[in-house]
Amino acid sequence: MNIVVVESPSKAKTINKYLGSDYEVLASFGHIRDLPAKDGSVDPEADFRMLWEVDAQSQKRVNDIAKALKGADKLILATDPDREGEAISWHVLEVLREKDALKSKKIERVVFNAITKQAVTEAMKNPREIDTALVDAYLARRALDYLVGFTLSPVLWRKLPGARSAGRVQSVALRLVCDRELEIEKFVAKEYWSIVAKLATPRNEVFEARLVGADGQKIQRLDIGSGAEAEAFTRDLENASFTVNSVEAKPARRNPPPPFTTSTMQQEASRKLGLAPAITMRLAQRLYEGIEIDGETTGLITYMRTDGIDMAPEAIADIRTMIGSNYGKNYVPASPRQYQNKAKNAQEAHEAVRPTGAARTPAEVAKYVDRDQARLYELIWNRAVASQMESAELERTTVDITAKAGARTIDLRATGQVVKFDGFLTLYQEGQDEQSDDEESRRLPAMSQGEALAKQAIESTQHFTEPPPRYSEASLVKRMEELGIGRPSTYASVLQVLQDRGYVRIDKKRMIPEDKGRVVVGFLESFFARYVEYDFTANLEEQLDRVSNNEVDWKKVLQDFWIDFIGAVNEIKDLRITQVLDALNDLLAPHIFPPREDGADARQCPQCGNGRLSLKVGRFGAFIGCSNYPECRFTRQMTPSADGMGGTKVLGEDPVTGLEVSLRSGRFGPYIQLGEQAKPEKKGDKPEKPKRAGLPKGLAPDDIDLEKALALLALPREVGLSPEDGEPILAGVGRFGPYVKHGKTYASLEQGDDVLTVGLNRAVTLIAEKKANPGKGRRFGADPGKVLGEHPDKGGNVVVKNGRYGPYVSHDGVNATLTGDLTLETVTLEQALTLIEARAAKGGGKPAKRRAAGRKKPGEASEADAPKAKKTKAPAKKKAAPKKAAKPKAAKVDAAE
Repeated sequence: MNIVVVESPSKAKTINKYLGSDYEVLASFGHIRDLPAKDGSVDPEADFRMLWEVDAQSQKRVNDIAKALKGADKLILATDPDREGEAISWHVLEVLREKDALKSKKIERVVFNAITKQAVTEAMKNPREIDTALVDAYLARRALDYLVGFTLSPVLWRKLPGARSAGRVQSVALRLVCDRELEIEKFVAKEYWSIVAKLATPRNEVFEARLVGADGQKIQRLDIGSGAEAEAFTRDLENASFTVNSVEAKPARRNPPPPFTTSTMQQEASRKLGLAPAITMRLAQRLYEGIEIDGETTGLITYMRTDGIDMAPEAIADIRTMIGSNYGKNYVPASPRQYQNKAKNAQEAHEAVRPTGAARTPAEVAKYVDRDQARLYELIWNRAVASQMESAELERTTVDITAKAGARTIDLRATGQVVKFDGFLTLYQEGQDEQSDDEESRRLPAMSQGEALAKQAIESTQHFTEPPPRYSEASLVKRMEELGIGRPSTYASVLQVLQDRGYVRIDKKRMIPEDKGRVVVGFLESFFARYVEYDFTANLEEQLDRVSNNEVDWKKVLQDFWIDFIGAVNEIKDLRITQVLDALNDLLAPHIFPPREDGADARQCPQCGNGRLSLKVGRFGAFIGCSNYPECRFTRQMTPSADGMGGTKVLGEDPVTGLEVSLRSGRFGPYIQLGEQAKPEKKGDKPEKPKRAGLPKGLAPDDIDLEKALALLALPREVGLSPEDGEPILAGVGRFGPYVKHGKTYASLEQGDDVLTVGLNRAVTLIAEKKANPGKGRRFGADPGKVLGEHPDKGGNVVVKNGRYGPYVSHDGVNATLTGDLTLETVTLEQALTLIEARAAKGGGKPAKRRAAGRKKPGEASEADAPKAKKTKAPAKKKAAPKKAAKPKAAKVDAAE
């Protein structure tokens, strides 16, 4: 008997069918051990000794493998063919050795790039040993990510309350997003005009020509900068005669793009299918692990984490044969296309992402998979097949036209393009992140030199230059790849972490940095500039790639990094928060203190008139406050309103009190206020606060008018009388969002309910449901979760949700935070069951109420874990003896790096 170890149960099930009764295939369920989230898991002072921990559920998996090995002849490690797969095999091997479960068993490592019967059986014939260089590269990356996160995050907590964490690649990716936003804020639009002539040939065929020169001078796109200049050109052209000066037609060829790498697959799936990278990877994982077709389970695509753009010779031959049969011989190039990878280190020489069989068309596969899987498979199939098709043959035509207006000569140009042979374009055309001018794709009518043209219209159009666009997930992945930041297996999880941490949000498919993200990046740029530099991060990636190529010792890379890094951390230990805020005030000034329309000092307090606005930090993050605090209590969020006056917008007058009703921006978000804060009658008395009302989640400030503001100020309101006891049912907004209340029973409103309009019947239903299920409260806007499947033993759905403290899986009141590189989109039912069982084994059940500030995820330290700042002693008391500085406690170390 031979024991085969793979990562996932679905992969194990498929491979077991291929290998037969002489093999037993077991799943490790991913990594079986990890660095415990506590100080000392990586010890730089002990030659970077790493302490590993096997959790209870993984220990059960290891015991199952060890038990199976007792009667076996051989252990075959068949995890994925990349660095992570090599590390999983190494971990399994190390733990089994510690348990003395191997004895004299023969150990083999096999890899296959596709889960097909042919690929698996061929791999079994060609075993090898564990690749120690790949394992060393894994250890180096894991240690670096731990050291950065566990050292830098506590510094953030002390200097920037409300900050979540920092990561080696995560922080640099966040800087890209924030830098782009700063470019947009600093951008000054420039006016320019374009002039287009609509002309007709003698055969009355109409086309357009663009102004490109005048009086022997070239005119570039931005050269006509005012309406007066445009009007002068338009006037001359209206009275001009037009003649064809030259016609030039040039043949051109367009070659197909190479088959997908991980990053290009994520980019195209985002552009064409609207899929986030994490969702794309989840779908690709399912296609790779395979589905059952005609009674046989087979993988549909090759391994999806790769930098490689080449394909196996047999795959190329298969595709070329299919092209000839389905599209014709003229679509097959004379020789197979070979692509050269420009990346310095392809992901361990893997193949590109391609279908495992070209004859398995998208139409055929669509019968067996869901809609999104079918769409992604079609994209992969089309790209791979197109990469081996003949080039498209084009003809690009340029027509230069002379306009004579008296003594003045004006030059115009018309361009067009004709597809003579579509080639690969019949199947695939690569998407673009930004829309481009399709002028060249127009077809021009036939013209000849010297031919006179008739003017039909002259159009002048005003334009303004636009700032660079915000990154989409696709364009950010592309930029990270260009800069050499991160690797294919981490792109999706890095982007997901930025969203989970609340550092960025996605709006209309564009990434917008949140204020807390900008503060973190500002802090790192001010005090840890080297470690968020693009070149530094890319160079470190190159060093780690050299480790995987066995060119440099992994501990030498760690040592070189650690000496400078810990030095930089130690340098700012005594830095005062005021120094941090001063630096951030300067760095973020274009964002937090934009110029005011009235030309006044952007940092002048709009309330007291003589105070200075400054960034301040509180328990819930950063906000803007006045330097005259506590005399002046003006605050606002970091991002000011359009009026630049701290977010005060007068909505009207309350008809009952006659007081002004205003919409304001405070440190905790927008709110409604009635009147102004009254001054105390006597010195020392507390001022009477005006009535205020927060905005319920889902209600935007732009949607607030006087009627809605008065309704919010009137909350809680009486919905009606309970049919049970005649007592009033109230609706209001509380600490946890909108609710309805009857007696002592509170029931949160659900998505779609409006606190201002919810009726009696709906309120009675919510309260009845709450009384029937008192342990299952609802939060307005809470994620209802995605059902992963039914629990195989206990029944009931297992769901994955996005909670206040990040994504988690849940079943019957047991919640377990997603760990490692698992995300909402990638977690499977098997992985969820493992996490839930492990959580239950540790006593996890329905969570008790805990203070939000102290709550933390498993494996993540809270601010309370960081070393406490020493309290200043009163002068009259004896000074306490200095204590030894505590080591920083654990911070979240993201698998996303």
